[in-house]
Amino acid sequence: MRAGTGRAACHHGEILQGVFLDGRGRRVAGLVTLPLAGLGTRAEFTRRPGTAAVTVVPADRTKALRAATYALAECAAHGEEPLCGGELRLVGDVPVGLGMGSSSSDVIAAVRAVADAFGVRLAPEAVARLAVRAERASDPLMLDGRALLFAQREGRVLEDLGAALPPAVVVGCALGGGRSVDTLALPAPAPADDTDVPAYERLRGLLRQAVAAADPALLGHVATESARLRQRVLPHAEFTALTGIAGRVGALGVQVAHSGNVAGLLFDPAARDLRGRVRACRRALAATGIPATHTFHTTPTSATTSEEPPHGRAHRGSDRPPRPDTRGRRVRLPAL
Repeated sequence: MRAGTGRAACHHGEILQGVFLDGRGRRVAGLVTLPLAGLGTRAEFTRRPGTAAVTVVPADRTKALRAATYALAECAAHGEEPLCGGELRLVGDVPVGLGMGSSSSDVIAAVRAVADAFGVRLAPEAVARLAVRAERASDPLMLDGRALLFAQREGRVLEDLGAALPPAVVVGCALGGGRSVDTLALPAPAPADDTDVPAYERLRGLLRQAVAAADPALLGHVATESARLRQRVLPHAEFTALTGIAGRVGALGVQVAHSGNVAGLLFDPAARDLRGRVRACRRALAATGIPATHTFHTTPTSATTSEEPPHGRAHRGSDRPPRPDTRGRRVRLPAL
């Protein structure tokens, strides 16, 4: 009854999301996420010899259950031990329905736990493929924390933008009163036209420059324009107020989850009187009725790195972690 473990982090929505051209000139949906340290999912898979069935606790984690089943098949092609079913248990603290990648956190942790239980080390690219298969779309947090333009529906990197996003301080908040968003109920975006793709490609180029120059101001501009374009699909009543607050308190811009209600105001960490700006921002959010959540950095210090601990025996010293679909999960963001 050997058990394997897996962990996965979450994110704080997107810096950029839209339709881009891949290396063959084909239009592909892609995104760049904003990693968030501290929250995530831990999975444990206990092997049950003599049975092929896989169960999950809590029972409503159907995406993670699906991912565990796919991971078993993947392990069969890589491992030498005979496969069997087992029980998958998930524990996590990622708020659900805010656009923070709770489903992907469950899914990737599940895949890693199954692989660890059978002593198989799956490449991040294989984890990405299984995650997309299990939930139709996934963020790139199973890779390595680099700034990546990722095709979330295909599980592949469109462009490696650089080692990390530019440094910025993010004041998190929750739009829509912190209500969850049913992503399956969102309207399908209209097919990209000849004006959409050039607009997103322009932002892609600007983000490439921002990463290369470690330019937080350019990062804030890209995030704001991407969020503005996304309002056509998931409009937020507070968006105008949010950008207005950013202008008044000296923020560089705003970022908004493209499939949820989590958002953030970005500040230059080298700005004059940064603490005062952050305090003014939180006061302005409260006065507008937008609950502030927590403040964090896009480039965590060594004490708060976004990397997770090893995922058990099969993963020690290898890849880094990443990103749920339940309603009963506890939320630890203070304002929620």
